[in-house]
This record gives sequence, C-alpha cells and structure tokens, in this order.
Amino acid sequence: MMKRLFSLLLCALLLLPLLPVRSNAAEPVTVNLYNWGQYLSDGSDGCIDVIAEFEAKYPHIKVNQMTFDSNESMYTKLTAGGSSFDLIIPSDYMVEKLIEEDMLLPINHDNVPNFQYVDEAFRNPSYDPGNVYSIPYTWGSVGVIYNSAYIAEEDVAAQSWDLLWNEKYANKILMFDNPRDAFAIAQYRLGYSINTEDPEELEACADLLREQKPVVQSYVMDQVFDKMQRAEAWIAPYYAGDYLLMAGENEDLRFYRPKEGYNLFVDSICIPKGAEHKEEAELFINFLLEPEICGGNLEYIGYSSPETASKDFMDPEVAQSPVAYPPEEEIAIGTSFSALSQEATQYMNALWLTVKTADTATTVYLILTIIAIVLVIVLWLLFKVRRRKEKARRCQKWKTQ
Repeated sequence: MMKRLFSLLLCALLLLPLLPVRSNAAEPVTVNLYNWGQYLSDGSDGCIDVIAEFEAKYPHIKVNQMTFDSNESMYTKLTAGGSSFDLIIPSDYMVEKLIEEDMLLPINHDNVPNFQYVDEAFRNPSYDPGNVYSIPYTWGSVGVIYNSAYIAEEDVAAQSWDLLWNEKYANKILMFDNPRDAFAIAQYRLGYSINTEDPEELEACADLLREQKPVVQSYVMDQVFDKMQRAEAWIAPYYAGDYLLMAGENEDLRFYRPKEGYNLFVDSICIPKGAEHKEEAELFINFLLEPEICGGNLEYIGYSSPETASKDFMDPEVAQSPVAYPPEEEIAIGTSFSALSQEATQYMNALWLTVKTADTATTVYLILTIIAIVLVIVLWLLFKVRRRKEKARRCQKWKTQ
C-alpha cells in the first residue's frame, strides 16, 4: 500500500512541470501612436523622455510613434486603411469631423482619472460635448514668424498677414502646405469667416492665394524648421509652439499674431476605431495628464498646457511666456475652426490644387513653345545645309562637263 502511494506521489511530482502555469506578468503589447512631428518630448537637451518614462512605469507596454504633418494627411491615412493606430492627436475641427464620421471610440474616463487636472476652460468643448471621444493635449495659435535680421521694422509694424504678400521679400516667404490653414489666412485678410462654405468667398480666397504664389519660396509643413532656423527663408506663418522651438535655434526669429485675427486651436488625444489596445492607450493618456509629465513634456515642445497644475513643473519663463500664453486681449481676436461639410471640403481642396498648380499650364505652354521654335530653327538649318549641298553638287557637275 505504501509502495503504491509512493509511486503515485512520484508520478505527480514528475508530471507537475508539464502542467500549464498562469503567469502574473502581463502580456507585452505595443501601443501605436500617430502624432504630429516634434510633438512629444524625447529626452533631447536633457528634457523628459515621455515614452521612456511611460515604458519604465509599465514594462509590459511599448509605445511605437509614427508622425504626420497635417490633419488632412492624418485623415487620409486613417480613411485609406491598412494601418492600425491606438492613439491619434487631431485638432479640434478634425475631432469633430471624425466624430461625425463615426471613426472614434468613446474614452473610458474611469481609466483616465488624471482628467481631473484639465482646466474647466478645456472641458466640454463644442466639437466634443462631454469629452466623450477626446482629451485635450495642448492648445495654441497661428501667427507670423519672421527673421528680424532681414525684415525691416516698418514692414512688421502693422502686425498684419499682409507681410506674406510683400514683394520686397519675394522667394524668402514660406506658406502652409495644407488648404485649411492657407485658406484661413486669406479669409482673415478678406474679412471672411474661417468656417465659410460660400463658394464665391472660397474662390476669392483662392484668387488671393494665387496672387501670393510668385513671392512664395515653397509650401511647407515640418520643413519650416530647417528653412527658418538656417535663414533660408525669412517669413513664415506657423504655430506659436513651434516658433518657440525655432527661436531656441535662431535668436533673430520673432513672432506676432496678426491684428486681422488668427486661428486658436486645441489638439486632443483620441482613440480611433480599430484600436487593438484601448485600455493600454487610456493608460498612456492618463500618464500624459500627470501634471509633472504634462509640464515637462509641454515645456520641451513649446505648446500651451490645458492644465494650470502642470505649470508648477515648468521653467517660470516658459510658464509665463506671452507667446505660449497670450494676454486676454489677444485671445479675444482668435477664432477656431469648425468641421466643414464634405462638399465644402472637396471644393476647397480642388481650389487649393489650382493654387498649387497655377503656373503649371503656363510653364508647359512656354516649354512647348520653346521646343517648337527650336525644331523650326533646326529644320531651317537642315534645309539650308541640304540646299547648299545640292547647289555644290550642281556646280561640281557643271565644272566636269
């Protein structure tokens, strides 16, 4: 009896290693973040490395970041399919558009308790009532960046968008390479709403942008950094937060918000439909909202914080910057985008294409004309040579007779 019991115990011990063991360690996952370029502190210049800090706190989660340069290119990527993202960071009007098209998942606020630190002014926005689908990440404004070493003071005294049309600085002016921001500048100059869908007003804006084209060096997004920092260009419309980064590399750069008005925006964190790791994405959102993390992150990227509590963790000079945190009288003339109808968006995009290709037809015509002239000259020369040879042969024949 004892011998049989001993045999059974021995068999059980031998089989024990073969039994499945439940691990307490969480399965490793990768959260795919689709973000603007240079829009998350990466540890450069001794600043916080947000992703590294998050991965240290949550070892089972890795963050893979990919970048876009405009809301429109991000939207195109999402609608094209073939890519899976867990987090995206669109601007206010694009959040509204994505909600209308049922492209976002609702956020479980139970997993984002740090939402408590978001200021009341950034809660319950018109583009997402109740913050059901979005959490504010940053806010900011669009203005004019110029190089004070090359631009005369009298030319910026008016603090106007007109500077972008100044022929005196032809080939040193940059322009937005996306229709919404570019048309907004024309709309401010013409006194229209930046949310107009009136075809005649949109056509007038396109005409104004075509008038500007001869003085534009190039249409840019992220390329603006190198061009302005190296003084390859002297004037550019761009975002206030990015100006602060550029100014750190070139002390001659200056910034103003035009008197005609300017775009005020909020960029938010959202979870797109098709996200494979929603809970882990919400962990990352919550991490970004920790005041210390938020402060360190936004101090580096230069954009404005929707959390007053985060300013306690910023350099006082940054927290009090009039570029990042403008006075009330300047905020009062800023306006925000709303999502345009599909028809208006398509019409604006079509007009934008005519702006970008305004000189193409003329250039092709000139090239074809030049080719035609060259061909005529070549044929004429060949004809002359042939006539000369025929004449020479006749003369030779006459001499031999």
